[in-house]
Amino acid sequence: MDGSQISKSQPGLSAEVLAGIPKHLQTVVDAGDLSGFVTLTWRKGEIVQLNTLGWRDVAAKAPMTRDTMFRIASMTKPVTSVAALMLMEEGKLKLDDPITKWAPEFSNMKVLKDPTGPLDQVYDAPRDITIEDLMTHRSGLAYGFTSIGPIAHAYEHALGSPLSNPHGPDQWMEKLAGLPLSFAPGERFHYSHATDVLGFLVGRIAGMPFRDFLMQRILGPLGMVDTDFWCPPEKRDRMAHLYRLDEANDRLDDVSFPHEDHAPHFCGGGGGLISTADDYLKFARLMLNKGELDGVRLISPETHALMTANRLTPQQREIPFMGIPFWMGQGFGLGVSMITDPEKQAWMGAGSEGSFGWPGAFGTWWQADPEEDMVMIYLIQNSMPLGPEAASQLATGQRLGGRAALPAFQKLTYAALGK
Repeated sequence: MDGSQISKSQPGLSAEVLAGIPKHLQTVVDAGDLSGFVTLTWRKGEIVQLNTLGWRDVAAKAPMTRDTMFRIASMTKPVTSVAALMLMEEGKLKLDDPITKWAPEFSNMKVLKDPTGPLDQVYDAPRDITIEDLMTHRSGLAYGFTSIGPIAHAYEHALGSPLSNPHGPDQWMEKLAGLPLSFAPGERFHYSHATDVLGFLVGRIAGMPFRDFLMQRILGPLGMVDTDFWCPPEKRDRMAHLYRLDEANDRLDDVSFPHEDHAPHFCGGGGGLISTADDYLKFARLMLNKGELDGVRLISPETHALMTANRLTPQQREIPFMGIPFWMGQGFGLGVSMITDPEKQAWMGAGSEGSFGWPGAFGTWWQADPEEDMVMIYLIQNSMPLGPEAASQLATGQRLGGRAALPAFQKLTYAALGK
């Protein structure tokens, strides 16, 4: 399907204002800023808008469709966090457990005296990393692309790409543990490989590969049939290609990942999943409904409340994230961010107080809004640089039109609600 579908207007929701969304997004495609979109808004039991615009494969002129598959990158993280919380409810882990119970590689960690300084200038970590540290990105671990200086390049050298590398989980964990921490555990939010570690710990605790746990305990029960860490041959025609804008030549370059013949050795819980709008809607609706969907309960309402409550201190929220004052009006819980003050947060998006979600590096984003009983999903495939020290170049690969598309989707949706 190509175009948009809008349901009959709901009380308090303007279909006329919603109709402005595909018109705006189409101009971004027409300008060549992004290849295409699939956006979906679900509210009060029904899909109120679905847009399929542009191309999943520009060269082949293959259009975006409702079942187009996307690399959702860090939208994987909330799924991994739910997996860990399921084990917590089973009594197999606690938030304050040191991860060395299952990952002795991380014993006796060292911390950089200067997070941008020499790798040999370190001190002993004051305590072990905990499960909660992993879930709140306060472990002291890093990504190369969120770091500056020697540690950024050490991550790239030791681990390879943050989303695809040749290492299996055990080898990768050993290599990661051999690097110094950027900050002491618990000190600050620093976006990192922490959720990859969390996923591999889930596997170790459950006694099975992490991918198998997700398939058996989350993706299968929810009927997320198009969500996995790889795309099998029979589905590859549905994959959206990944593009990066070459501004010098005014073109979109195809930088898609090569397909593998089997599920990768590295099934990273921090960013490895491929999914569709309808599949992710199932997970997002489960989250909106406090851990249950259509008779399938993954976590209790009490655990859901822990997950969606801010755990960052006021001082930690004052520290910029990726070079921007991200925590203005926002907090972070156990794997998702949440809006704590809609007026302060409105500079970068839109949502009611208590709305929660998390984006992905290729431009994907989702949000659940309990106040409006609404889920919004936004899927594109726009490559940002993920090499060392890339945090200062987040806008690379997007002109203003591409960067403004998500805020337009957010703000027009809430304008349709009179907000």
